[in-house]
Amino acid sequence: MTAVDILQGEDLRDLYRELILDHARNPRHFHKLETATHSAEGINPLCGDKLHLYITIDDAGVISEAAFEGSGCAISVASASLLTDLVTGLGKQQALDCFAEITGRLTAPDAHQSRDIGVNLDKLRALDGVRDYPSRVKCATLAWHALNSAINEQQEPVSTE
Repeated sequence: MTAVDILQGEDLRDLYRELILDHARNPRHFHKLETATHSAEGINPLCGDKLHLYITIDDAGVISEAAFEGSGCAISVASASLLTDLVTGLGKQQALDCFAEITGRLTAPDAHQSRDIGVNLDKLRALDGVRDYPSRVKCATLAWHALNSAINEQQEPVSTE
């Protein structure tokens, strides 16, 4: 049993709220990554979020570094920060599996069937609360769509619209 399993209700919501605020105020990996081999630009016109995601994929197909730059609301910045923490050290397919899991969980929670992808996504449960605010889902998924675009080497900016 993990510490997250022990917490319930309001205590868990408070913990998640604090995690989002911490990553929004002190984003991890917030800089231009000069050694990036892949990158993507993401735009959320509804909220005004803009970000540029950088990743370095080594010869073995592993994301050795991830970083981002940009501006946006607290949820957008926190999601990008959590993403860069999570995907560093993952293979491309594992990162794409995380993209599918997170975006599915946030955009279609009733239809989405969670599956074990071999990656601990517990911290990302902090984003689950945005499901109650459909316009905020786009903020939370922007960085994830940019990740998908970067890995797949798509050249055009991604948009949540």
